[in-house]
Amino acid sequence: MEDLIEPIISVIFLILFSIVIRIVLDLTKQRWAITFSHTVTIVFLPVITFFVTKVISGDIALSLGMVGALSIVRFRNPVRSPLELTVYFACITSGIAASVHLRWLLYFLVALLLAVVSLYIVSKIYKLLNKNFFIVSFSEGNPLSVLEINSKNDISLLDQSKFLSSKIKEQDKITYELSHSNFDELQNLLNLIKKENDLINYQLRLNQ
Repeated sequence: MEDLIEPIISVIFLILFSIVIRIVLDLTKQRWAITFSHTVTIVFLPVITFFVTKVISGDIALSLGMVGALSIVRFRNPVRSPLELTVYFACITSGIAASVHLRWLLYFLVALLLAVVSLYIVSKIYKLLNKNFFIVSFSEGNPLSVLEINSKNDISLLDQSKFLSSKIKEQDKITYELSHSNFDELQNLLNLIKKENDLINYQLRLNQ
């Protein structure tokens, strides 16, 4: 009975870990992750890896057989972004860590938490410097709406916008480029800017 306690606890932790990853991806606007297939994959992958690692550990012949069987399987599902690949790799790693010992899963969770907190702190520091640490690349895999505005003067509302991707100053104009997954939010921002500023030109488009 005692031999069952640790695997059960490990599986519970893995499921909770997967759900937390899914929630974090949703909060960071990674819309590809909220589909049914991706959600199920994120939750199932650590548990499957955990049991595969447990089964083949300590049995060299079974390990070689498993490697041969897996080499036949070809995964042709396209990866949308490096972030998606990293998420899958993290799920697999969590399953392997839990199969070795529960404490390694906890170490792995703490390491990921420290990495996320570090990114959050650095992004806040960049915000204080009126810069963006995460630009368009953080939303890879999602359809992005892009707003490009040319103005004669600085626009404070755009300078402070969290959607700002780039700002280029030239002799006769200033070019702002903003990107977001929500087209309507950029449209509302554009309408507000047009009322209060004299724009040279602007363009709002949806990139797939």
